[in-house]
Amino acid sequence: MKVVEEPNTFGLNNPFLAQTNRLQPRREPSPASGPVHLFRLSGKCFSLVESTYKYEFCPFHNVTQHEQTFRWNAYSGILGIWHEWEIVNNTFTGMWMRDGDSCHSRSRQSKVELTCGTSNQLAHVSEPSTCIYSLTFETPLVCHPHSLLVYPALPEALQQRWDQVEQDLADELITPQGYEKSLRVIFEDAGYLKTPGDTEPTQQEGHPKGVGFETLESCRKAHKELSQEIKKLRSLLTQHGIPYTKPTAGPPAQLQGDPGLPAKVL
Repeated sequence: MKVVEEPNTFGLNNPFLAQTNRLQPRREPSPASGPVHLFRLSGKCFSLVESTYKYEFCPFHNVTQHEQTFRWNAYSGILGIWHEWEIVNNTFTGMWMRDGDSCHSRSRQSKVELTCGTSNQLAHVSEPSTCIYSLTFETPLVCHPHSLLVYPALPEALQQRWDQVEQDLADELITPQGYEKSLRVIFEDAGYLKTPGDTEPTQQEGHPKGVGFETLESCRKAHKELSQEIKKLRSLLTQHGIPYTKPTAGPPAQLQGDPGLPAKVL
């Protein structure tokens, strides 16, 4: 008798099924941006096998993970879709891949660090915190000391805006905080960073909640919380002897000063 071991063909996540049947991205990747010489990596994918997992990084597209096993429910999923750059000290320091598969009520996301190497290869993958992955990608395209500077990658019009911001800072027309804010706007206009309204809809750990409501239940919950807050504020006004009147459609009434706490009767 001849014994033949045949791969299991059950389960949606089976590693022997076509990837197009297993991976369903939430959205399309952001447009390619950043240093033009890195665009040649677009359309290519680089893999690394660690333990029983195969990781695949496709620059300006996504990061995926495939469990190398014969289990019927072997995991294959998306660890992040190309979203934006991380910029520190006016230098591109990493590529953020967000909106990956769901993981503990939020989305998986990955940060890819680009380092100098003799060839294009995915060198290391780790998970420093739950559902957040760290990848190291080596490439000779970033070996030049100026290869990841932001200013040379900008269009001429945005370079001129940056020059003006630098002059305004030198002339003390803006504060250092205003300088950083102005640069962020330039990076957003260039497509390197996403504006706050373009961030992923899924709640991310450590980030404040948005003002949108995905369900009627969440809207009702928010309304209840606001109603309780208004009730507390009314009680506080009454305690301090400040009259409360509902706003009207006419011009705003003149604000009155706080009369303070009423004097105690001795």
